[in-house]
Amino acid sequence: MLLIVGTVRLPAENLERARPAMRAMAEASRAEPGCLEYGYAEDVLVPGLIHVKELWQDQASLDAHFASSHIAVWRAAWPGLGIGERDLRVYEVGTPRKT
Repeated sequence: MLLIVGTVRLPAENLERARPAMRAMAEASRAEPGCLEYGYAEDVLVPGLIHVKELWQDQASLDAHFASSHIAVWRAAWPGLGIGERDLRVYEVGTPRKT
């Protein structure tokens, strides 16, 4: 499995306009084969900081995601939303366990 975690930043005043685009991206991604989790979360202390968490079954699923039309639409929206700084990392993970 592949875990992607990180953050994206946008001007806080653009959050209202960004939410529908983030929702559309999350819904389309969650419907993809191999997507186990996909979400965005607003930081409660830093306005405009969005935490990203994705979990993919394998590299082939992630590659298909990167080639999808909805990711192209999402990326095309970045300049208008002021999304510039991105810090996302991919980790290979094993079987989860309860804590």
